[in-house]
Amino acid sequence: MDSFLIHGGTRLKGKIEISGSKNSSLPLMAACLMTDEKTTLRGVPRLSDIDCMIRLLTELGCQIQRHDSSNSSTGGPPLDGPLDIQVTKEVNNEAPYKIVKEMRASICVLGPLLAKRRQAIVSMPGGCAIGDRPIDLHIRGLRKLGVEFRWEKGKIIGEYAGRLKGCRMYLGGAMGPTVLGTINVMCAAALAEGETVLVGAACEPEVIDCANLLNKMGARISGQGTPEIRIEGVDHLAGVEHRVIPDRIECGTFILAAAMTNGELELRNCNLDHLIAVHDMLEDIGIRIERENDTIFVSSNRRLNPIEVTTQPYPGFPTDLQAQLMGLVCLADGMSVITERIFPDRFLHVGELNRLGARIRKDSSTAVIQGVKELSGARVMASDLRASAALVLAGLVAKGKTIIDRVYHIDRGYEKIEQKLNAVGAHIERLEEKDIKDL
Repeated sequence: MDSFLIHGGTRLKGKIEISGSKNSSLPLMAACLMTDEKTTLRGVPRLSDIDCMIRLLTELGCQIQRHDSSNSSTGGPPLDGPLDIQVTKEVNNEAPYKIVKEMRASICVLGPLLAKRRQAIVSMPGGCAIGDRPIDLHIRGLRKLGVEFRWEKGKIIGEYAGRLKGCRMYLGGAMGPTVLGTINVMCAAALAEGETVLVGAACEPEVIDCANLLNKMGARISGQGTPEIRIEGVDHLAGVEHRVIPDRIECGTFILAAAMTNGELELRNCNLDHLIAVHDMLEDIGIRIERENDTIFVSSNRRLNPIEVTTQPYPGFPTDLQAQLMGLVCLADGMSVITERIFPDRFLHVGELNRLGARIRKDSSTAVIQGVKELSGARVMASDLRASAALVLAGLVAKGKTIIDRVYHIDRGYEKIEQKLNAVGAHIERLEEKDIKDL
């Protein structure tokens, strides 16, 4: 397994191009199962999760071609490259455990498979490092449309005869709306008979992006981005071209990287409207963010103000930036409080940040962070995707050398992160295990 060796203390300055959204690309790719024609997706990042989805779609009968990467407008590493997806055979409707266990987002093939093929067999993904993520809302919504489910040997099997029937349903749950659940039900309803109304739908930009793709394909969806989505079912969908939205979490991560290093970054291919809660909160901390079309300019005061923040469904502060924000306020002038409402167990990074000299105390779903003057390099271990990003940011400012083990986590969601950061002044080496000498 690869590790990062980070020489801390450098100030970031320069330009970074933000990749397409991982969290949007995965359900968009799954939605391509709903047409027999070729669909071209532009801006799909080169990530291990994307590779996993490519393997899954190939098993489900798709022919997929990845075109060459395009040169970055910032002088950084070449990124993404168009992805052509076309179903060539419908002989297998099963998402096997060997793939699902690598990527929980494999569940997003459930709705498209049911919509197009009337059957879906998906292995249950189980738990993960940030806590349990049940799919009960997915199942409840699809049942309302007429799908019958049963469980066999760790697999959920959904099927129905005839055609799905549109209806009005409530999709909210105990922890709020479900993004992939909303997308799964929306995809199924796009090919159902009659009108479906989803009340309590997720409002995230990734839901809007998927609805926009489906509408290009011939679906009739309105209300995306609000808690009530209306879908008028159609008979078939066509292949189209579509560009994935920018990755708001990657954008937020690099904004925080600029702030932690007292740097100045120009971030291109951004949609700051997708980060409204983050923008407001970071200005309170002392970070300056200016926008010019799809480019934002980030700088900060060396003195960072403490904050209190709670993660919430969109448009609230995203849980996927909680760990990175914690890394930032480790250096704030005072005490900060972060409460996690989406995944209450998402705090495995606390112990690793403390190894770097942070002063963090966790109490249930809340972390209390006492700011310190500096962090100190150490060997730490990444536990999940966003925790690994937080450790990279901490390593950028820690005194001395930091080694981060198990960086395969970060490869799931950040395209060429070390190359992007090195291009603006960071000093990060990717090393194989045999090449690492402990600190």
